[in-house]
Amino acid sequence: MVFQSKVRLFMADPMHPSLRVKKMQGTQALFEFSVNMDIRVVWTKAPGVILLLDIGHHSVLRKY
Repeated sequence: MVFQSKVRLFMADPMHPSLRVKKMQGTQALFEFSVNMDIRVVWTKAPGVILLLDIGHHSVLRKY
């Protein structure tokens, strides 16, 4: 349920402060937002499209 509500919020306002969106260090075009204090969503954007690439515990960020 929390994930779904965060995705809806992200779709309405990708830069909403409660999502804690930030660019991922060491990447050119990857970003992350927080579902909660442990779960992150990795995403990127292209013209007219936002792609959700991965979701998982905070350690999922190490893949990128």
